[in-house]
Amino acid sequence: MTQRGPGHTDAHATYVFAVCRNPDPSAFVGLPGVADEAPVSILPLETLTAIVQKVRARDFTDEAWQTRLSDQRELERYARAHHDVVTAAAACCPTVPLPLATLYHDERRARDALTNEADRFHAALRRIAHHAEWGVKVYAPPCPPDDSSRSAALADRSRPAPGAGLAYLERKRGVQERRDQSQDEALQAAETVDSEVRLLATASRRLRPHAPQLSGERRIQVLNATYLVAEHRADELALLTQSLRERAGVEIELSGPWVPYSFIGEV
Repeated sequence: MTQRGPGHTDAHATYVFAVCRNPDPSAFVGLPGVADEAPVSILPLETLTAIVQKVRARDFTDEAWQTRLSDQRELERYARAHHDVVTAAAACCPTVPLPLATLYHDERRARDALTNEADRFHAALRRIAHHAEWGVKVYAPPCPPDDSSRSAALADRSRPAPGAGLAYLERKRGVQERRDQSQDEALQAAETVDSEVRLLATASRRLRPHAPQLSGERRIQVLNATYLVAEHRADELALLTQSLRERAGVEIELSGPWVPYSFIGEV
């Protein structure tokens, strides 16, 4: 869905959180949404319902949004507010979340544009109904330590023993080989985890593993994937994950259930 910024900064705009089927209006009572001018409400479409809120157009101009993007705390506040509304909708009915800051000039334009996309929304709703998104991350075990003894490192270097340099290089080569083997085993374990979880899931997506320097983690991530899993198979997924931890010998993090943002397709 293309973000549609309003053109008149002294007017109001219609912010759209999600499109769903037969939501319970009481699910949104008390939710602040992304603004305080008006409550979160429902906007009937022909065969669906949009979850919307009236907001000040000047708060969502390109300039205002770029300023917000540079303020991490403010951006997180908006993202959390958006997610809270989407989560409330998904808790009561199948829901297609829309991107952060999806706006239209007014309710009429929102209704027309969203109704024109009804077929795509219905396809997404059929795909994700009674499903949730789960994240699975796999981490390699710690690299084998350098087993050259501290005493060797502190040995009298002024009188090295014959062949000491060659022995040192051999030790370093052995450490690197063990580290490479450990990494290969972790990658193989990650493939096993992914293949077995995919057999249980309805759909899956492999994401780029987080680099340690970016995530702040010291662990090495070898799998970062997300899976669309039927609600009735959630317990089965938890048991499978535990079994894989024991069999694969790697650290596995399971997170969820989440609203299936990753599986709604292009809407």
